[in-house]
Amino acid sequence: MIGLDKDRALREWDFNGVPSPSYILHSELLAANLKVIDKVRREAGVEVIVALKANAMWSIFPVLRQHSDGATASSLNEARLVLEEYGEKAHTYAPVYTEKEFPSLMACSSHITFNSVGQYERFGERAREAGISCGLRVNPEYSTVETDLYNPASPTSRLGVRSVDLQELPEGIEGLHFHSLCESRPKDLAGTLQAVEERFGKFFPHIKWLNMGGGHLVTHKDYDVDELICLLLNFKARYPHLRIILEPGSAFTWDTGCLVATVEDIVRNGGVNTLMLNVSFACHMPDCLEMPYKPTILGMHDTQEGETGWQMGGNSCLAGDYYGTWSFDDGHEPKVGERVVFRDMIHYTMVKTTMFNGVSHPAICIYEPGRGVKVVREFGYEDYKGRNS
Repeated sequence: MIGLDKDRALREWDFNGVPSPSYILHSELLAANLKVIDKVRREAGVEVIVALKANAMWSIFPVLRQHSDGATASSLNEARLVLEEYGEKAHTYAPVYTEKEFPSLMACSSHITFNSVGQYERFGERAREAGISCGLRVNPEYSTVETDLYNPASPTSRLGVRSVDLQELPEGIEGLHFHSLCESRPKDLAGTLQAVEERFGKFFPHIKWLNMGGGHLVTHKDYDVDELICLLLNFKARYPHLRIILEPGSAFTWDTGCLVATVEDIVRNGGVNTLMLNVSFACHMPDCLEMPYKPTILGMHDTQEGETGWQMGGNSCLAGDYYGTWSFDDGHEPKVGERVVFRDMIHYTMVKTTMFNGVSHPAICIYEPGRGVKVVREFGYEDYKGRNS
């Protein structure tokens, strides 16, 4: 890992004076990630683009643009946000395009990747006439992702074209795109590349670019960045004419901030201790329930035998809006009004939140050491009302 000790930076931060509930991005943690991204771009000679599906916090786009080579969109709304706030046309891929939206989508896109040959036959000619570079998503039918919900490369996946169904490359296709990783390491990409070359390598001499998708968690403390760079350089040596594009969604904002909550009540039922918070797993941390995964809470750890455990309860009426248990590092008895800080809640959080139950939506903030917390956006009744009819 390059630079900053993230754990130390967060533990030294006093959260008592920050808004609650709120998502707070730490500017120094983001800067540390961007150094890693820049190392990959510089030493591997590849393009690394920002994926809005992981984080669409457009207030930081000016910073991200200095450390990336574009942005990727998965819908018309994302493509428009890339154009208006990132300042460039998007690399666009969506599972399906519609007649209604496609003209507007073309106006916002420099690259458009199609999920099927049928979609390309329907829209590709118009895109090419508009000067857009067209690509096709392929399914390598290889993935090391163990959670089915996040595995796009099964043989029955609706995402991408299988090699058995692609005997010839459609005329006008300039690139291929694959995505089969999720928070993965270089060895996972190596296996994927082998599968892609075996199934689709015959097309490489006829294309201009290869998009290796997302899931490259290059900013994780245990990720071997040098191994990735070596892998990419070796691949480029075999195919020197190809532009190589990576779009790591989580990596840009991995472990760069928190969701700050407050204990509003303490419930003890059936031998279970629950801290009732002013945030919701269902509304504000949906990946915890979908993946599922247990988030890290500052100053707490997984409960061990003999320790007092505390379940975290969300503030929606969904019966399953809870997770746990954790124990406090110092063993103290929590009180109403105490802050609970969920770590690594910037990527795949704000973009997936809902306003179910009309529960208060966390504010979005940025923390800069020496300057304090800046509230970028607060949400209220009009935001909730505006999403309904």
